[in-house]
Amino acid sequence: MKPPDKLHPPLPRTPVLDWSSFSNRERPSPVHSIGDLSHTVFTTSGRAAIYQALLQLRLEPESLVLAPSYHCPTMIAPVILAGLKIGYFGIRADGLPNLNTVDALTASRARAIIVPHYFGLARSLLEVRQWCDEHRIVLIEDCAHCYFGNAGERPVGTWGDFATASLSKFFPVPEGGVLASAGNTVKALSLSQPSFKAQLKGYVDVLELATRHGRFSGINRALSGFFRLKNSFARGRANHSDTNAPAVGDDMMKSCDMGRIVQAPLSIALSLESTLPRGRIIARRRQNFALYARHFAPMREVKELFPWTDESAVPYVFPLWVEEPDRIYQELRSQELPVFRWDRIWPGTPQMTDDLGPSWSHHVLQFLCHQDLSEADITATAVATLTLLANPQVPVAAIAQ
Repeated sequence: MKPPDKLHPPLPRTPVLDWSSFSNRERPSPVHSIGDLSHTVFTTSGRAAIYQALLQLRLEPESLVLAPSYHCPTMIAPVILAGLKIGYFGIRADGLPNLNTVDALTASRARAIIVPHYFGLARSLLEVRQWCDEHRIVLIEDCAHCYFGNAGERPVGTWGDFATASLSKFFPVPEGGVLASAGNTVKALSLSQPSFKAQLKGYVDVLELATRHGRFSGINRALSGFFRLKNSFARGRANHSDTNAPAVGDDMMKSCDMGRIVQAPLSIALSLESTLPRGRIIARRRQNFALYARHFAPMREVKELFPWTDESAVPYVFPLWVEEPDRIYQELRSQELPVFRWDRIWPGTPQMTDDLGPSWSHHVLQFLCHQDLSEADITATAVATLTLLANPQVPVAAIAQ
């Protein structure tokens, strides 16, 4: 199997606005979304929504909040920024909390718990809901990966006292998050409004990303010329900037980009979320997930982490367990293919017995399957992965050629 050449431009890592984004041809049966909850407020991001959810609780400083050992740092940063202490629980093979990893003393001190639905493949939180009620712990249901669908017996977002979600993972928007609740009123958020310049930049960024990926046939050439001119001016200004300015350190908190958590989201994000048809988003994500499953099914070196069990699910990624992941992941990233893993774990995350979090952080690759990746894009990514798996002795540099 011949490895594909490096793809230029890189495949989009997020949804991209396209003429087809406005199409209403694909109409799967209605699917619940976080936006359907009774009480909903928009934020700039999912992490901003977690931060605002914690502020709703009016907890005492240094109160304990529990989070999973398998996490993106942006799940932990809001807790620290809110002046609260973080504790951890392990995860089971089904991605649900292993509540046996939380001892009685920790449970008695905890005031809230953040429980994510991983990969867009939500699970019932009945057991977690009962445990939280028993211990009087507030449940924040993290639906960053699950804007649509059901979580067992209930729609996603309705198990938690509060639910948080991300718009930019499912819609072609530059930013956006949701803080919602099925039963609790969301108190008014003190959010500052973006400037006119920021609003304008939001619209421009959406168009520029679409143009970069050639999504506006008929006017793409004209738009490309405009953005080349814009960027040449921007480079010129950058050349006159202070070259002695200190570099920003790669600190974990700084890398989480928490700067706009107290601002309102851009109007372009709200407009596109409210107006774009959902059918294409839902149908294409399901198709892309299924295509990955077919490509990877014959390989013994990998396994589908979460088999598709709920027809109402709308996936965020295709999670793949890879036995020897480091070399594979390094090369896929060098090829700028749409794959990532959660291998940056917050310092101080403990090792716990019967916790699969650490092994998932190392072995689980998350293949993006959003609606603006075509069948050819998914196939190219899968073939590159299969080629690397089939050629374990070939140097990485040789495969990249």
